Amino acid sequence: MIAGPLPPRGVEAGLASPDVAARARRVKLVLLDVDGVLTDGTLRYGEHGDLERDFFVRDGSALKLLQRAGLLAGIITGRQAESITRRARDLGLAECLQGRRLKEPAWAEILERRGLRDGDVAYMGDDFLDLPLLRRAGLPATPADASPEAVAQAAWCAASPGGRGAVRELVEVILRSQGSWDAAIEKELAPEP
Repeated sequence: MIAGPLPPRGVEAGLASPDVAARARRVKLVLLDVDGVLTDGTLRYGEHGDLERDFFVRDGSALKLLQRAGLLAGIITGRQAESITRRARDLGLAECLQGRRLKEPAWAEILERRGLRDGDVAYMGDDFLDLPLLRRAGLPATPADASPEAVAQAAWCAASPGGRGAVRELVEVILRSQGSWDAAIEKELAPEP
C-alpha cells in the first residue's frame, strides 16, 4: 500500500493548488503516454491483425488548443503502431516517439533537441513504465484510473479516466494557470483568414 496524501484531482483542484499552478506556469511541452492516457487502454486487433485504438475527440481538441497557445505536445510510447502515427499526424504533434518501452532515453532526446529542462515538461502517464518520467517531469500528472504507483508520483490527477478527457483536463489546468485558456479558445473560434 502506498502511504501519503493523494494529489489534487480534477481541473478545479489543480487550479486551487498553488504548487500545481506554479508548476503549470513553467510548462512549455506536454508529453503523453498513449495506452491508458490518450486511450482507455483497450487494445483491439483488426481483421488483418493490425492494432486499433479509440481516441477521444475532446483530448485531441485540447491538444490542438495547447499548440495554438504556443506550447508543444508529443507522445512517448512503448508500442509501435500506425494508429499512433496517424493520430499524432492528425493532431500536428511536435514529437512522436514509438517503440520506446524504456522511456527515459526518449525523454532525454526530446529535451536535448528542444533545449528544455525537466521542469519545463508536463508528463501524463498511467502505470509503472511511466514512473521514471513522472519522477522527472515538472508537472507529473495521471488520469483518474492510473495505477497506485503512478498516482503516488503525480502532482495532479485528472477527474476523468484515460481516453475519456484526462488529457483535456491537463491542458485546461496548464493554459488556465498560464492565463491563456480564454485567448486560446477565442483564437480557435476565430474565422479563417
